[in-house]
Amino acid sequence: MNQPNVEVQSIPSPGTDRELLRHALATLAYRGGKVMRGVPAEFSDFRIGPASRSPIEILGHICDVLDWSLAMAEGEHRWSETRSTVWRDQVDRFFQALTDFDDYLASDRELGFPITQLLQGPVADSFTHAGQIAMLRRLAGSPVKDENYAKANITRGVVGAEQPPAEPEFD
Repeated sequence: MNQPNVEVQSIPSPGTDRELLRHALATLAYRGGKVMRGVPAEFSDFRIGPASRSPIEILGHICDVLDWSLAMAEGEHRWSETRSTVWRDQVDRFFQALTDFDDYLASDRELGFPITQLLQGPVADSFTHAGQIAMLRRLAGSPVKDENYAKANITRGVVGAEQPPAEPEFD
C-alpha cells in the first residue's frame, strides 16, 4: 500500500510524561483562551435551557477543576466550588490556575497522584468544558473561528492569557 507523501517536521518530543502534561496545559491555555476572548457582554449568562449551565458557570467549574488538579499534584483530594458572576475575573482565574499547576509540574516537587490520573481527570475534564463554551458561543451567535489546531503555535510552559495568534483560521 502506498503511503501519501507527507512532509514531517522535526519537532522535539516532550521527553517525559510530566513535560507532555505541561504541553497539554499549554494546549488548554491556547484553546481555552480562544473561546474566552471576545465574548459579547451578555454571553456569560446565556442558557440553552432552564437546567443548563451558563458559560460563566462552566468557566467557574473549569477553574474549580484546575484548582483541584493542583491540589492533586500536591497530594490532596481537595475540592471547592467558587461562584462568580464576572466573566473577566473567571478568565483571569483560569489562566492563574493553569500557571500555578504548570509551575508545580515544572518544578522538581513530587506528584501526589500519578500523571495518568491528573490527565484523565481534571485536565481532560477541562478540555470537555472548554468545548462546551465553544459550542455555546456558536449557539449564542458568536462562534469561534475554526483552525487547524495541529498547526497551532503551542509551547510547553506558555499558559498565560497572552497566547500566540491563530494561524491559519478558517472563515
